[in-house]
Amino acid sequence: MRGASRFRFRPLRLAALAVALTWLGGCATSAPVAPDNPAQVTPPTASTRDLLNLPKPQTQIVAAVYSFRDETGQYKPAPDSAFSTSVTQGATSMLVQALRDSNWFIPVERENLQDLLTERKIVRAVADQQPKDAPPVVVPPLLAAAVLIEGGVLAYESNVRTGGVGARFLGIGMSAQYRVDQVTIGLRSIDTRTGAVLHTVSTTKTIYSYELRPTVFKFVNAKDLLEFEAGVTNNEPAQMCVQEAIEAAVIHLIVAGLNDHAWALANPKDWYNPVIQQYAKEELRARLAGSRVTASASGEGKVP
Repeated sequence: MRGASRFRFRPLRLAALAVALTWLGGCATSAPVAPDNPAQVTPPTASTRDLLNLPKPQTQIVAAVYSFRDETGQYKPAPDSAFSTSVTQGATSMLVQALRDSNWFIPVERENLQDLLTERKIVRAVADQQPKDAPPVVVPPLLAAAVLIEGGVLAYESNVRTGGVGARFLGIGMSAQYRVDQVTIGLRSIDTRTGAVLHTVSTTKTIYSYELRPTVFKFVNAKDLLEFEAGVTNNEPAQMCVQEAIEAAVIHLIVAGLNDHAWALANPKDWYNPVIQQYAKEELRARLAGSRVTASASGEGKVP
């Protein structure tokens, strides 16, 4: 009877093991396969929508952007890569796009100015070789910028806040972990005639990452153990956070210029536009907080 019972149980155990291995193998082979997801336009952020909803200016401002540097000095931690930076190196393109989307600035090419000048020389050389009866080729002069936009990615802090929670009951449980990083953008506008710094803005954006991991740990019988584990991780793209911080900095720069009367709205009543008011209140709160901190440091007040 012992041999018969052992003979009956072994096929069931093997069948269960085969089913489990087949299921896990199917998950392992199907998980890395990405769905048919073609390339698409970069999705807008909340700041992008605010940029597009800004009221019209009285006059568009010609702005030059030479470079928007990565000043963090941060690299991705090992084992990712010892030579890969933590933030994108394409922040200059993001800034130019944000200036253009705002409809307040006319960005002019300065980052690759030498390439532009070379092409203009080629146009003039081709024009000199045209027949005499051909219409003349006119190369207009380059636009001179009224404002120079400078700045960079000032800081990238990893693990600003981390945490997690988990629970298990009768071998069935769930755990969650999260991590918060932070990126800081600095932006300033400069008068090209005098070199005076007109406005300075600093914005900060947090980057969230979290992981959910369900687990099952059960003894099917005295000898057989069932263990199941899965996980889902979501990392907020760092480049999207840099883009959102840059776009928010551009809006704050516009609002600061309106407060200082450096530029004006086409319709003065547009000052009460919800987007303008939202960022104006944020700037006012920041200034009040800064003044309270200064007063507290000098002994004239206390930070609430």
